[in-house]
Amino acid sequence: MESDHYFSAEPASDASLRPLHVELAGHARSLVTAGGIFSPDRVDLGTAVLLANTPPPPPGGNLLDLGSGWGPISLSLALEAPRATIWAVDVNRRALDLVRRNAERLGLENVNAVLPEDVPEDVRFMSIRSNPPIRVGKNELHEMLLQWLPRLEHDAEAWMVVARHLGSDSLQRWLHDSLPGGFQTFRAATNKGFRVLRVRHR
Repeated sequence: MESDHYFSAEPASDASLRPLHVELAGHARSLVTAGGIFSPDRVDLGTAVLLANTPPPPPGGNLLDLGSGWGPISLSLALEAPRATIWAVDVNRRALDLVRRNAERLGLENVNAVLPEDVPEDVRFMSIRSNPPIRVGKNELHEMLLQWLPRLEHDAEAWMVVARHLGSDSLQRWLHDSLPGGFQTFRAATNKGFRVLRVRHR
Protein backbone atom coordinates (compact mmCIF):
# COMPACT_ATOMS: atom_id res chain seq x y z
CA MET A 1 0.00 0.00 0.00
CA GLU A 2 1.34 3.41 -1.00
CA SER A 3 2.18 5.52 2.05
CA ASP A 4 3.41 8.67 0.30
CA HIS A 5 1.67 11.97 0.74
CA TYR A 6 1.50 14.25 -2.29
CA PHE A 7 3.44 16.76 -0.17
CA SER A 8 6.27 14.27 0.49
CA ALA A 9 9.57 15.76 -0.70
CA GLU A 10 10.98 12.41 -1.81
CA PRO A 11 8.24 9.83 -2.53
CA ALA A 12 9.29 6.30 -1.65
CA SER A 13 6.88 4.57 -4.03
CA ASP A 14 7.80 3.25 -7.46
CA ALA A 15 8.55 6.06 -9.92
CA SER A 16 7.68 4.06 -13.04
CA LEU A 17 6.41 6.46 -15.69
CA ARG A 18 3.12 5.76 -17.40
CA PRO A 19 1.04 7.55 -20.05
CA LEU A 20 -1.43 10.28 -19.11
CA HIS A 21 -4.02 11.54 -21.60
CA VAL A 22 -5.81 14.73 -20.56
CA GLU A 23 -7.27 17.89 -22.04
CA LEU A 24 -5.39 21.12 -21.31
CA ALA A 25 -5.97 24.56 -22.84
CA GLY A 26 -8.76 23.15 -25.01
CA HIS A 27 -6.86 20.29 -26.63
CA ALA A 28 -6.05 16.65 -25.92
CA ARG A 29 -2.49 16.18 -24.61
CA SER A 30 -0.35 13.06 -24.25
CA LEU A 31 1.77 13.37 -21.12
CA VAL A 32 3.46 11.14 -18.53
CA THR A 33 2.74 10.58 -14.87
CA ALA A 34 3.87 8.47 -11.91
CA GLY A 35 2.79 7.51 -8.40
CA GLY A 36 3.59 9.39 -5.22
CA ILE A 37 2.09 12.71 -6.38
CA PHE A 38 -1.29 14.45 -6.13
CA SER A 39 -3.99 13.14 -8.52
CA PRO A 40 -1.54 11.25 -10.74
CA ASP A 41 -4.02 9.86 -13.26
CA ARG A 42 -6.24 12.83 -14.13
CA VAL A 43 -6.88 16.53 -13.76
CA ASP A 44 -8.49 16.47 -10.33
CA LEU A 45 -11.95 17.98 -9.94
CA GLY A 46 -10.81 21.03 -7.97
CA THR A 47 -8.19 21.95 -10.54
CA ALA A 48 -10.73 21.46 -13.34
CA VAL A 49 -13.09 23.86 -11.54
CA LEU A 50 -10.27 26.39 -11.17
CA LEU A 51 -9.27 26.16 -14.83
CA ALA A 52 -12.89 26.59 -15.90
CA ASN A 53 -13.53 29.62 -13.68
CA THR A 54 -10.48 31.82 -14.17
CA PRO A 55 -9.77 34.40 -16.86
CA PRO A 56 -7.00 33.99 -19.44
CA PRO A 57 -3.61 34.57 -17.85
CA PRO A 58 -1.66 37.78 -18.41
CA PRO A 59 0.29 37.49 -21.66
CA GLY A 60 3.66 38.22 -20.06
CA GLY A 61 5.52 38.55 -16.79
CA ASN A 62 5.96 35.94 -14.08
CA LEU A 63 3.05 33.59 -13.35
CA LEU A 64 3.03 31.25 -10.35
CA ASP A 65 1.43 27.83 -9.94
CA LEU A 66 1.67 27.14 -6.22
CA GLY A 67 1.56 23.41 -5.46
CA SER A 68 1.94 22.35 -9.07
CA GLY A 69 1.72 18.56 -8.85
CA TRP A 70 2.39 17.07 -12.29
CA GLY A 71 1.56 20.42 -13.84
CA PRO A 72 -2.01 20.85 -15.15
CA ILE A 73 -2.16 24.51 -14.10
CA SER A 74 1.45 25.32 -15.05
CA LEU A 75 1.18 23.67 -18.44
CA SER A 76 -2.15 25.37 -19.16
CA LEU A 77 -0.65 28.76 -18.27
CA ALA A 78 2.38 28.09 -20.47
CA LEU A 79 0.22 27.04 -23.41
CA GLU A 80 -2.06 30.06 -23.06
CA ALA A 81 0.69 32.61 -22.35
CA PRO A 82 3.79 31.50 -24.28
CA ARG A 83 5.59 34.80 -23.66
CA ALA A 84 5.12 34.61 -19.88
CA THR A 85 7.51 32.90 -17.47
CA ILE A 86 5.75 30.16 -15.52
CA TRP A 87 6.97 29.15 -12.07
CA ALA A 88 5.73 25.67 -11.10
CA VAL A 89 6.44 25.39 -7.38
CA ASP A 90 6.11 22.21 -5.34
CA VAL A 91 7.95 20.46 -2.51
CA ASN A 92 7.57 17.08 -4.22
CA ARG A 93 10.65 16.50 -6.40
CA ARG A 94 8.96 13.77 -8.42
CA ALA A 95 6.10 16.12 -9.27
CA LEU A 96 8.60 18.75 -10.43
CA ASP A 97 10.37 16.19 -12.60
CA LEU A 98 7.03 15.35 -14.22
CA VAL A 99 6.32 19.04 -14.88
CA ARG A 100 9.68 19.30 -16.65
CA ARG A 101 9.08 16.12 -18.67
CA ASN A 102 5.58 17.22 -19.66
CA ALA A 103 6.70 20.73 -20.60
CA GLU A 104 9.33 19.16 -22.86
CA ARG A 105 6.76 16.84 -24.43
CA LEU A 106 4.61 19.89 -25.24
CA GLY A 107 7.54 21.91 -26.57
CA LEU A 108 7.22 24.51 -23.81
CA GLU A 109 10.35 26.42 -22.90
CA ASN A 110 8.77 28.95 -20.53
CA VAL A 111 8.24 26.69 -17.49
CA ASN A 112 10.51 26.70 -14.43
CA ALA A 113 9.68 23.72 -12.18
CA VAL A 114 11.40 24.47 -8.88
CA LEU A 115 11.35 24.00 -5.13
CA PRO A 116 9.96 26.98 -3.17
CA GLU A 117 13.41 28.07 -2.02
CA ASP A 118 14.65 28.21 -5.62
CA VAL A 119 12.39 31.09 -6.66
CA PRO A 120 14.48 34.29 -6.49
CA GLU A 121 13.23 36.55 -3.72
CA ASP A 122 12.90 39.56 -6.01
CA VAL A 123 10.47 37.83 -8.40
CA ARG A 124 6.95 39.27 -8.31
CA PHE A 125 3.97 37.71 -10.03
CA MET A 126 1.41 39.03 -12.51
CA SER A 127 -0.88 36.16 -11.48
CA ILE A 128 -0.94 33.27 -9.02
CA ARG A 129 -3.07 30.18 -9.67
CA SER A 130 -3.29 27.43 -7.08
CA ASN A 131 -5.08 24.35 -5.89
CA PRO A 132 -3.35 24.69 -2.51
CA PRO A 133 -2.39 21.63 -0.43
CA ILE A 134 -5.10 22.00 2.21
CA ARG A 135 -4.19 18.72 3.89
CA VAL A 136 -0.75 19.91 4.97
CA GLY A 137 -2.52 21.49 7.95
CA LYS A 138 -3.90 24.92 8.69
CA ASN A 139 -0.73 26.46 10.15
CA GLU A 140 1.49 25.33 7.28
CA LEU A 141 -1.10 26.39 4.71
CA HIS A 142 -1.45 29.85 6.26
CA GLU A 143 2.31 30.28 6.40
CA MET A 144 2.60 29.33 2.74
CA LEU A 145 -0.11 31.74 1.62
CA LEU A 146 1.37 34.61 3.62
CA GLN A 147 4.71 33.88 1.99
CA TRP A 148 3.49 33.95 -1.61
CA LEU A 149 0.35 36.07 -1.95
CA PRO A 150 2.12 39.33 -0.94
CA ARG A 151 4.42 38.77 -3.92
CA LEU A 152 1.63 39.72 -6.32
CA GLU A 153 2.35 42.77 -8.44
CA HIS A 154 0.05 45.76 -7.95
CA ASP A 155 -3.24 45.30 -9.84
CA ALA A 156 -2.53 41.56 -10.07
CA GLU A 157 -4.70 38.69 -8.85
CA ALA A 158 -4.41 35.26 -7.31
CA TRP A 159 -6.99 32.56 -7.99
CA MET A 160 -7.33 29.55 -5.67
CA VAL A 161 -9.71 26.62 -5.49
CA VAL A 162 -10.70 25.07 -2.16
CA ALA A 163 -13.33 22.45 -1.38
CA ARG A 164 -16.20 23.85 0.61
CA HIS A 165 -16.09 20.96 3.09
CA LEU A 166 -12.36 21.57 3.65
CA GLY A 167 -12.86 25.10 4.89
CA SER A 168 -13.05 27.40 1.86
CA ASP A 169 -15.30 29.89 3.62
CA SER A 170 -13.17 30.09 6.76
CA LEU A 171 -10.06 30.44 4.57
CA GLN A 172 -11.70 33.34 2.75
CA ARG A 173 -12.36 35.08 6.08
CA TRP A 174 -8.81 34.39 7.27
CA LEU A 175 -7.34 35.84 4.07
CA HIS A 176 -9.47 38.95 4.49
CA ASP A 177 -8.23 39.41 8.05
CA SER A 178 -4.58 38.36 7.59
CA LEU A 179 -3.28 39.75 4.31
CA PRO A 180 -1.60 43.17 4.32
CA GLY A 181 -3.48 46.34 3.46
CA GLY A 182 -4.25 46.68 -0.21
CA PHE A 183 -5.34 43.06 -0.63
CA GLN A 184 -8.99 42.13 -1.14
CA THR A 185 -10.46 38.61 -1.14
CA PHE A 186 -13.62 37.63 -3.01
CA ARG A 187 -15.53 34.46 -3.75
CA ALA A 188 -15.42 34.32 -7.53
CA ALA A 189 -17.30 31.07 -8.23
CA THR A 190 -18.93 28.03 -6.64
CA ASN A 191 -19.09 24.77 -8.55
CA LYS A 192 -19.22 21.04 -7.73
CA GLY A 193 -18.55 21.56 -4.02
CA PHE A 194 -15.61 23.92 -4.59
CA ARG A 195 -15.12 27.64 -4.11
CA VAL A 196 -12.86 29.69 -6.34
CA LEU A 197 -11.33 32.52 -4.32
CA ARG A 198 -9.88 35.64 -5.94
CA VAL A 199 -7.30 37.76 -4.13
CA ARG A 200 -6.57 41.16 -5.66
CA HIS A 201 -3.59 43.39 -4.84
CA ARG A 202 -4.61 47.01 -5.39
